[in-house]
Amino acid sequence: MDKGLVQQFIDWIILNGGLYFMLFVVFAETGLFIGFFLPGDSLLFAAGIYLNELSREFFNAPIAIVILLVIIASVLGNMVGYWFGYKAGPLLFERKETWLFRRKHLLRAKDFYDHYGKGTIFVAKFLPIIRTFAPIVAGIVKMDRPTFIIYNIFGSIAWVVSMMLGGYYLEEMVKEKFNYSLKDHIEAIAIVIILITTLPVLYKLFFSKKPLGKPSQEQEIKK
Repeated sequence: MDKGLVQQFIDWIILNGGLYFMLFVVFAETGLFIGFFLPGDSLLFAAGIYLNELSREFFNAPIAIVILLVIIASVLGNMVGYWFGYKAGPLLFERKETWLFRRKHLLRAKDFYDHYGKGTIFVAKFLPIIRTFAPIVAGIVKMDRPTFIIYNIFGSIAWVVSMMLGGYYLEEMVKEKFNYSLKDHIEAIAIVIILITTLPVLYKLFFSKKPLGKPSQEQEIKK
């Protein structure tokens, strides 16, 4: 795709509710199991690069307000995932598998939870796919709600702030030192971030020969 067209498309999104689109993606990726394929990391980093434009289009709000709104979307998304797992999680094992839902994703998240414990809710924010299923697993295993909320809030803050401010300050530094804008190659940056953050997880999910949890793990979750 022509870089000019990519730039125009991104500008159009920003001018026509880009922040609302980003809030929806962050919420869906962290709160709806069908959102596991959404590019949360690359979107947040790109949003950081365009942070000034996003804040200007959102009633000229300070960039801190924009970041806060994204953090809230992440927190609320995780809460929905937790509630879903708490109320209906075991039923997922009776659900017919589709390209949007694979039971092994849930079992991998359970393996991750068994290994890292409560800290999974914090760590999972930086792991595509796992971050979608981690709150669902936390709900299924009836993780203490106040503890979940604390890890959820701090994980969301760390994830959103690091990604968005990383993009923001890198853009400012490159512009100041090299008189160059990352916006000219935003599509390449997005692809690199997606590859770096997604490939290791996808490899483990689809090619790892490790058994999916303990033999009785699925039965344990159903209880």
